[in-house]
Amino acid sequence: MTTQIHPDGDVAVWRDKKRYLWLLGLVVPTMLFLILPIVWGLNRLGWHTGSQLPFWIGPILLYVLLPTLDLWVGSDGQNPPDEVMQELENDRFYRYSVYAYIPFQYASTILGAYLFTASDLSWLGFDGSLGWLGKIGVAMTVGVVGGVGINTAHELGHKRDELERWLSKITLAPVCYGHFYIEHNRGHHVRVATPEDPASSRFGETFWEFLPRTVFGSLRSAWSLEAQRLRRLNKSPWHLSNDVLNAWLMSVVFWAVLLAVFGPALIPLLIIQAIYGASLLESVNYLEHYGLVRQKLDNGRYERCTPQHSWNSDHMVTNLFLYHLQRHSDHHANPTRRYQTLRSMEGSPNLPAGYGSLIAVTYFPPVWRRLMDHRVLEHYDGDITRANIHPRVRGKVLARYGAVAA
Repeated sequence: MTTQIHPDGDVAVWRDKKRYLWLLGLVVPTMLFLILPIVWGLNRLGWHTGSQLPFWIGPILLYVLLPTLDLWVGSDGQNPPDEVMQELENDRFYRYSVYAYIPFQYASTILGAYLFTASDLSWLGFDGSLGWLGKIGVAMTVGVVGGVGINTAHELGHKRDELERWLSKITLAPVCYGHFYIEHNRGHHVRVATPEDPASSRFGETFWEFLPRTVFGSLRSAWSLEAQRLRRLNKSPWHLSNDVLNAWLMSVVFWAVLLAVFGPALIPLLIIQAIYGASLLESVNYLEHYGLVRQKLDNGRYERCTPQHSWNSDHMVTNLFLYHLQRHSDHHANPTRRYQTLRSMEGSPNLPAGYGSLIAVTYFPPVWRRLMDHRVLEHYDGDITRANIHPRVRGKVLARYGAVAA
């Protein structure tokens, strides 16, 4: 994209240097197809056990390639100027780049179902079916496709366009997380960075404590929000216009068709990919607001959400794969703003690395706390009482930092 702007009467040209790089996001939903020639080649060489390792491409991309590329490429540093925002928002190339994820996601899920259940993969060089090393790799890779698909649904679900809202639910169907469409938009964005938000992690709360709290809390919240909406319309919560129900129904129909085609042997893949895909979303939720809190005002309400209530990261490569999700502070300030116009905001606290590097760190609480706790304390100028502290450790945390907090 090239746009003419006129600061102080001079003409300058601004170009989105990432315009065509956004298509790299399509590597994720196509990677299961891309590794098939490698699998075939390894089998031709007689490396039949090693030929199953490429099916782990999803976790390899997530835990190895993205962190390495983030470290190598570094931060972005480019924000669109005000003069180009409207034109950039209206450029349909960017939204079509997101739409393209969806058919590839479904194709990869179907391919994964076939590879997981096929009894004869001789065309790939296997003697019969995949071993469990390959099958688990396929399920995990399908889970990565679905997990990143939740982020694609996140981008679409915030838009006012009815088509994009439906596409959001369609994208959530394979990973069986349709309630996210409701809870994220009408729950999380209202309660973000408060103790009441199940998707905002607390200082001292481990990821393994956060995971069940956010999964079940988000489910309850999504159902409650839709039930309240339908009761105002004098409808039963069990009416099909309930967006939680119709989103879940999409999952039921999709997987019922696949189970009818591929049989009950597909059930382990269904379960593994759904759990792993959802856990990837929740690990991102965990790191986006860790320890941050909006203060309560005298009227009992929370202060307005500002860039200081989200952890930000401007590492370019992960941003290309996640549609600028790491520019999270601007996203919460402007939820309907399209990904290509999101900016890295001044005043927001910054993560030490990109999401690609940090997702794995969230699994190890001592490492995570060593990395992040001092950053929360520094963000609040040494006053830990201003943080969102997990009740289980509140007394211990206040005792540890008591002299500073006082």
